Amino acid sequence: MNTVAVIGEILVEIMADSIGEGFTEPMALTGPFPSGAPAIFIDQVARMGQPCAIVSTVGNDDFGRLNLDRLAADGVDISGVGIDPDRPTGSAFVRYRADGSRDFVFNIRYSACGVLPDTEAARNVLDTAGHLHVMGSSLSSPDLVALNLRATKAVKARGGTISFDPNLRKEILDAPGMRQAMAEILRMTDLFLPSGEELFLLTDAKETEAAVTELLGLGIGTVVHKLGAEGVHHYSNDSNMFFPAYSVEEVDPTGAGDCFGGAYTALWLQGVPPEEALPLAAAAGAIAVTRRGPMEGTTPIAALRDFAAAHERQIK
Repeated sequence: MNTVAVIGEILVEIMADSIGEGFTEPMALTGPFPSGAPAIFIDQVARMGQPCAIVSTVGNDDFGRLNLDRLAADGVDISGVGIDPDRPTGSAFVRYRADGSRDFVFNIRYSACGVLPDTEAARNVLDTAGHLHVMGSSLSSPDLVALNLRATKAVKARGGTISFDPNLRKEILDAPGMRQAMAEILRMTDLFLPSGEELFLLTDAKETEAAVTELLGLGIGTVVHKLGAEGVHHYSNDSNMFFPAYSVEEVDPTGAGDCFGGAYTALWLQGVPPEEALPLAAAAGAIAVTRRGPMEGTTPIAALRDFAAAHERQIK
């Protein structure tokens, strides 16, 4: 089985216990939870029984150890994670507003995960990966953009495959060289996993059908368009299907898209057809929103099958 590698941030998330606006007064908090979009994604990949590894940097502190212990326990190869003696592990403080939106206080760029993971072990992980997953949230510096681009080219050159979750805001795309780098990665992508309006970020299209046609025309084999509670569309040159979202009680939506992406990418690599993979990946996303904490919803494949089977009548 191909080893899946991802480059990107490992951090902790600390959540406000009360709903409200921002962090302008003392309040009760819960955490730290293991987090970081690439870390959540790769943890779910591991739970699918797929060999996988993450390349990142954490601080020499409890937050770093919390994450590494969790990832290793779930089966992720953490040999490519460096330990920075001076910078702390990244963090995100989160408070939900009444309308469901969120306020964040991040420490990422100037934390350990903002440091380029340039070690022999990290290079070995990238040199032996058969599949690379690129996440827009991890492209926080020109050096990290360049590393992802180099790794993408190397994996493709040796016959490997690429998945790409843009997770990008339009203003980030306006950073010097970012749009060109993302366009280059997109042209090498085999599996594209945009959410919502991200479908249009790297195209000239304004409507879904035109955007999908443009993306498939670039040579992308599969486009999986995540629409949250509305469900998911799957597009390829020979199939077009929709799978509705499962109805569950939402507790915390953070990480649901990463869990979906990790599950679907692993199943795609394992050759599972989309009509079987979509219900299981949707189950991963649904279970994730029922757990408080961004990585607390990653789920083993057997439990995903049980969930999908139990909810089959609901979908029909």
